[in-house]
Amino acid sequence: MTTGKRTKLVVVGLGMVGIAFIEKLLKLDVRAREYDVVVIGEEPHLAYNRVGLTSFFSHRKVENLYLNPREWYALHSPENKLSYHLNTLVTGIDPTSKTVSCANGDVVLYDILVLATGSDAILPTHTPGHGANGVFVYRTIEDLEKLIAFGEEHKGTVGVVVGGGLLGLEAANAMMDLKCYERVKLIERNRWVLSRQLDAEAGGLVVEKVTSLGLEVLLSRRVGKIKTDEDNNVTGVVFEDGEEMDCSTICFAIGVRPRDSLAKNAGIKCADQGGGIVVNNDLSTNIPDIYAIGECASWKSQTFGLIAPGIEMADVLSFNLTQAKLHQPRVFKRPDLSTKLKLLGVDVASFGDFFADRDGPSSLPAKAARKKTEDQSIVKTVTSGPPPPPVKALVYKDPFAQVYKKYLFTTDGKYLLGGMMIGDTGDYIKLVPMVKNQKELDIPPAQLILGAKKEGGDDADDLDDDTQICSCHNVSKRAVVNSVKDGTCKTVGDVKACTKAGTGCGGCMPLVTSIFNRTMADMGAEITNYLCAHFSYSRADLYNIVMVKRLKTLHDVMREAGNDKNSEGCEACKPAVASIFASLWNKHVMDKTTHGLQDTNDRFLGNIQRNGTFSVIPRVSAGEITPDKLIVIGEVAKKYNLYTKITGGQRIDMFGAKKQDLLDIWTRLIEGGMESGHAYAKSLRTVKSCVGTTWCRFGVGDSVGMAVRVEERYKSIRSPHKIKGGVSGCVRECAEAQNKDFGLIATEKGFNIFVAGNGGAKPKHADLLVKDVPPSEVIPILDRYLMFYIRTADKLQRTARWIENLPGGLKYLKEVILEDKLGICASLEAQMQELVDSFFDEWAEAIKNPAIAAKFKQFANTSDTVDSVESEKDRGQTRPVFWPKDAAFEDFKGLKDRWSTTTWQPVIEANYFAGADTTPNGISATIKRGDTQLAVWRVAGTYYATQQMCPHKRTFALSDGLIGRDICSSSSSSPSPTAAQDPAPGTQEKKTPWVSCPFHKRNFDLADGTCRNDAALSIATFAVEERADDGMVYVKLPPVEELDEALGTDRWRVRKEDTAGQGQFEELDRKIGFRGRRGRKVGAQADRGSSVRRPGESLLVVVGGCGGAPEW
Repeated sequence: MTTGKRTKLVVVGLGMVGIAFIEKLLKLDVRAREYDVVVIGEEPHLAYNRVGLTSFFSHRKVENLYLNPREWYALHSPENKLSYHLNTLVTGIDPTSKTVSCANGDVVLYDILVLATGSDAILPTHTPGHGANGVFVYRTIEDLEKLIAFGEEHKGTVGVVVGGGLLGLEAANAMMDLKCYERVKLIERNRWVLSRQLDAEAGGLVVEKVTSLGLEVLLSRRVGKIKTDEDNNVTGVVFEDGEEMDCSTICFAIGVRPRDSLAKNAGIKCADQGGGIVVNNDLSTNIPDIYAIGECASWKSQTFGLIAPGIEMADVLSFNLTQAKLHQPRVFKRPDLSTKLKLLGVDVASFGDFFADRDGPSSLPAKAARKKTEDQSIVKTVTSGPPPPPVKALVYKDPFAQVYKKYLFTTDGKYLLGGMMIGDTGDYIKLVPMVKNQKELDIPPAQLILGAKKEGGDDADDLDDDTQICSCHNVSKRAVVNSVKDGTCKTVGDVKACTKAGTGCGGCMPLVTSIFNRTMADMGAEITNYLCAHFSYSRADLYNIVMVKRLKTLHDVMREAGNDKNSEGCEACKPAVASIFASLWNKHVMDKTTHGLQDTNDRFLGNIQRNGTFSVIPRVSAGEITPDKLIVIGEVAKKYNLYTKITGGQRIDMFGAKKQDLLDIWTRLIEGGMESGHAYAKSLRTVKSCVGTTWCRFGVGDSVGMAVRVEERYKSIRSPHKIKGGVSGCVRECAEAQNKDFGLIATEKGFNIFVAGNGGAKPKHADLLVKDVPPSEVIPILDRYLMFYIRTADKLQRTARWIENLPGGLKYLKEVILEDKLGICASLEAQMQELVDSFFDEWAEAIKNPAIAAKFKQFANTSDTVDSVESEKDRGQTRPVFWPKDAAFEDFKGLKDRWSTTTWQPVIEANYFAGADTTPNGISATIKRGDTQLAVWRVAGTYYATQQMCPHKRTFALSDGLIGRDICSSSSSSPSPTAAQDPAPGTQEKKTPWVSCPFHKRNFDLADGTCRNDAALSIATFAVEERADDGMVYVKLPPVEELDEALGTDRWRVRKEDTAGQGQFEELDRKIGFRGRRGRKVGAQADRGSSVRRPGESLLVVVGGCGGAPEW
């Protein structure tokens, strides 16, 4: 191999396989640019479609047959990427000097040589008269030109084609199209035509059909001699039985012979019988750096006269020369000899193992092969012949429509092995993959021919009215539908407030939204996907506005697109705008201009848990981690008493980290070589992988290596919803890639890419986007897919729902990102690259930035810390007790009328709130007063103070909630985008803001403490003011003892006796005798006396196979 420069690859032969190899190599090499390609063609033409030669008789233009126009070659010629030589015969190869010699005297150096010399048409030289004038073969453009010229000179005579195979029928069709001959006859030595593809019945049907079209077919006839006149012109043929037939023209189409003399003369090993250059599974010859592909290659003593095996060879070799550094090299396997074509107007197809009933199956699917067949005695074999093949045929014949189909199955009907079809080949494209993939059929075999019986029109996706939609609050579909139909709820937000659906874990919201939209549509009401009342735009529309106008703050977005340009937004639109900013500009989510937009988890770069602590998940790309990093994680978890668990995404979750400890925890993890795993963000979570070829004996692809590259590329990139990926090293699919937003499954040719799958509340199997993608092309396709999703998805819409709602669905997605229908593929890739290049570790930046680091305190006015939920030991680890049975239904908002006395008390310096009026959520502070926790805000120039506890679940986190405010009344009447225009002075009615609890989105009015979406709840509010004389913020509070008695942390701390989850497994534990994790002493024997099996019963049977695994 040449070093220090590009590798020079020489291809001898510019036929269909040669050009296919060059096309594939150039495509796979477009990024690495390792090769300069030189191709030498013997014919004076560029590569043309030899399969479509018959069409030449109608248009007579060789350019119409070119597989690529001349411009294509010119396009690839710069920098010696591709050079070509026509009308040049290669006469010799010198493997020692690595040169090829040409008949014109040229000598061409090579580093790698690929022989694609094809084959020659067989002319029966043993037949007397084979050299007479009027004898032709059917192989090249030159052959056809000679036949055309001869036919013009012999009009009104008889033309004969010898050979009833594919090529023979093509040649007969061509001679009929010439319209020179009075009659055209076809001679076939077998009892039917196409004997290599069809059985007798199918072949006979083809004979019937072509005969009706005017072709005279002579079966079971062999040419013994060609008759000639004194000028050596053909006058007829003599058959071996002595019968004679007059004709002027004979075209032989009886097969091809590999062109291997060039290789043989160079010392390259060739097959003794049948010829052909002997190649290994990787298409290499016995001489290093020389390969052979196509009809000239002999693989396992077989040569192939069809184009498909040659294209497969080109695939394998081009892949190995360009991708083997990134993927396990491919091998050439038994090729698919399926064929579908139209001969003389007759549709003919054969696929798979189409003679399995005659010759026995060449191979069986693994499950079918394991099934024991009954041995036949030697006597029976002698007397009755060998046993029938383990195959059953399903035959359909329609003599009226002249349709014949025969499909071959395993004896149990579970697997399709192959078949043939005449007249109707519409199912061919569907059946070939079924045979290739060897997947067990999930329908009766007859349905493949007759179709499925029509059942009732029930839609499996329809849900009964009694179906539980929200498990948190036991809300049925009927409740949601009725709340819309009776006029109570006109928005999804109304449905949440009215029914409580979606106010728990939130996992049911996609389903709630779908039911709402369907019900509204049934009522004839207008349905919009606007973000909320503050915007008359969808998320996708707003994304494009922000991108085009390059908006960077919520104020800018409100000014340009909001329905009230002075509004602070709400808990629905703020996170959506924050996500759009992150997807476009990728600034730190805790920066001053964006921190107030972040939803619960992004606010402190960790998932908030039931007790107000956070989980910490460092990134473990592809699940691959070193022992040293595991030790660091263990040390951190032990030091801070964190509950640890392996996640479903192959990383380690540490629960129970207090806000004030997060910076120290992150610091230690970063010192250990780790970074944020973004488990808290609507972004890429994980790319799960199996071990692949790294260790697994079944692996065909490096799934870990690919998964690491993918996860490292897309980590931290924000999107409309979380994204999960998976990479499996083979079809065993251990990484579960087909239930991910994107998944890769390694094949011998690269990776199959699946998209738009997900688990969760509404699982969906991923869809196959594209098959056999070379490793080097995986990333560009994923770039386009993910960026198109980020640009066009709705708020909090997973990829599965996005595809479902995308006009045109998966088909349209393929057109956009694979075929570049919109001309945006380059833009999508470039935009993704910008985001990738802007990566930074959010944990590390938070530690380095003093302004961000200052936010990680429990209280703004003291260094004290308080726990608001009791802990207990469970399976050796500490966790918080369960949620309380009931909410705190106290009349907290009425406390202001029940205090014995109140006084103004300083709680915090006013400069803590500096800049609050220009930030999107104002600035909040958590204040500790005695044992009571208070929340203080400054929002748009006004102070507010409330209790810190949300009474719904007795959580202490209101100060970390998002602030919302209704749009002003002057603009609320107009939902159109133009409502953002300046209102008339004095016409706006300023609305009181609310705070949305970070846990379950209970919204509390900051002025009077009422809950906007749960009337049973309320919070206490307090008067608050800033004083200039001492620069302090004062809150009007009752005495500490009175305050603590009503609102103290100890008063409302969640204790074990308060909770609803205790004893939930008591009944199960009693039934199964569960006493915790079991251990086994060395040498201990099972208690055989406890068996409930009767004597002689066996629980399992051990069978043969890999490892002797039990078959349950």
